[in-house]
Amino acid sequence: MCPADTSPDHRFRQLYSDHHGWLRNWLRQRLGNTADAADLAQDTFIRLLTSRPVDIAAPRAYLATVANRLLINLYRRRSLEQAYLDALASLAEDEGPCLESQALILEALHEVDRVLARLPANVRKAFLMSQLEGHTQEEIAAHLGIHVRSVQRHLARAYEECIMLAAELP
Repeated sequence: MCPADTSPDHRFRQLYSDHHGWLRNWLRQRLGNTADAADLAQDTFIRLLTSRPVDIAAPRAYLATVANRLLINLYRRRSLEQAYLDALASLAEDEGPCLESQALILEALHEVDRVLARLPANVRKAFLMSQLEGHTQEEIAAHLGIHVRSVQRHLARAYEECIMLAAELP
């Protein structure tokens, strides 16, 4: 009698075969789109495959959590793209950037979004309130219920991340 294969590779294959169809259907119900659901299901398993192995006590709950985070990222990315396209549409035809520049700008926006998503919620919120909404540090502090000095530290951290990103971009 052969012992059961408990290697991480075998456990992953088993997880995939047992739950991929369920996850794809779960995502399709939320997205209303089979193609996006299939893509996000694959992305979910790729995320698991590239992360450190863990024992999963409740596979469907775990997969739903990972997939839901990817779904939130998808919605945020699409919202960012739509805001950019709306801003372009408001420009006169000869004022807008060429298609190549548009693609580069959109790529840079995605990278900034990725960097901001890594930041703690209060840091990200303070940065966005400052940069996009034009709030003062005092207003941000009042809104977040923290001291102005904390807002300054949050903004400094967000700026550092953006500066590091700018150094990486071509």
